[in-house]
Amino acid sequence: MDKYVCDLCGYVYDPEVGDPDNGIDAGTDFNNLPEDWKCPICGASKEDFSKE
Repeated sequence: MDKYVCDLCGYVYDPEVGDPDNGIDAGTDFNNLPEDWKCPICGASKEDFSKE
């Protein structure tokens, strides 16, 4: 699974880790994140992420 980086703040979404603080389990692919998921650092939307 690919990692994605926030174009605004540099946060890296790693699917092997997920986003447990926001209810996203480890193993969740970026493309399977809810459409309303936001960057946990700056609040950017999924559209503001690029494949690393």
